[in-house]
Amino acid sequence: MTENLTHRNTFKKIPSIIFVILVFLLGVNFMSTAFSFMGEDIAQSILFATSNPFIGLFIGLLMTAIIQSSSTSTSMTVAAVASGSISFEGAVPIIMGANIGTTLTSTIIALGYITKKKEFERAVAAGVVHDIFNIACVVLLLPLEYNYQLLSRSASYITKIFFYNQGDNPEATEAGSGNFLFDPISDTVYHLIDNPYIMLILSFILIFGAIKMLSKIFYNNVFNDIEENIDNLIFPNPFKSFAIGAIFTGVIQTSSLSTSLMVPVVATKRVSLKKAFHFIMGANVGTTITALLATVLKSEEAIAIAIVHLLFNLFGILIFLPIASFRVLPVQLAKWFGKQTAEYRIIGFLYILFMFFVIPFTLIYFNRA
Repeated sequence: MTENLTHRNTFKKIPSIIFVILVFLLGVNFMSTAFSFMGEDIAQSILFATSNPFIGLFIGLLMTAIIQSSSTSTSMTVAAVASGSISFEGAVPIIMGANIGTTLTSTIIALGYITKKKEFERAVAAGVVHDIFNIACVVLLLPLEYNYQLLSRSASYITKIFFYNQGDNPEATEAGSGNFLFDPISDTVYHLIDNPYIMLILSFILIFGAIKMLSKIFYNNVFNDIEENIDNLIFPNPFKSFAIGAIFTGVIQTSSLSTSLMVPVVATKRVSLKKAFHFIMGANVGTTITALLATVLKSEEAIAIAIVHLLFNLFGILIFLPIASFRVLPVQLAKWFGKQTAEYRIIGFLYILFMFFVIPFTLIYFNRA
């Protein structure tokens, strides 16, 4: 009876979900319009900053840490690539950095258990295992991208095969391709505002708000109903946990929330860190749906950068998920860090401060100088 009621309630939310998705797409279109109307000097300064892959990495990390949404920052990156403000190659490290920046949320939530030593130790381990996994993926894949363009070439190849057949349509790569649904709205709003920076702020509000609303709709209608049986339903084996993490995150459109949900269940020993890690790896793949959604009727390069986001996470999964001895490495390192932080609590605060703010901001600042 309760299950049927839940399904009916979720079904009733479909019009709201469609509306929120349309708001999200409109926000992305607003952002692309804003970037296209910015002055040439602004565009060149952005391109110059992102020409250094390491700076691009920390721009993505810092931007995502500040706004607390990798879905928003990757959508912004797709819009910037579509408008030509950021080059395709320059956007790849930003996507990687966004993957690290999104892990801040779960680490902050772990600090809420600071008064209970054992729970705090487990909570910190659950919070940082996502950081460790994403950092390891960057360490492994950024050199391959920098030297061999592994991700960008693969993404371009996939885009040309599945999305743009240049042999049949030589004009397929023309930027924008025209968005008949949102372009007239964006153009009208821009001419009313007549300021690209205000348009950019408005677009951010629409994108961020849509993602949060979608997250709330699905969390209230899905997760609350399975919370009591979470171990049996979500964590029976690594591959099912991975699949559920990917689907759940793809639906709610935010890995920050889905991975943060693992902190309290691990802290209270309802789920082991090892099982939660499989779910978190799936969440990394699920969060790429947002960037793919943001490419609707965009340019070839915009689609390719969204595919880069997907490939980056898939390659990381292929490295860690199939081999049990590899899967255990981030878990063991996270447990060690949790134990050290529980013993010396200042470590947790210093880690957050330096990892997500001081180091990236300092490197970006000195690069500009």
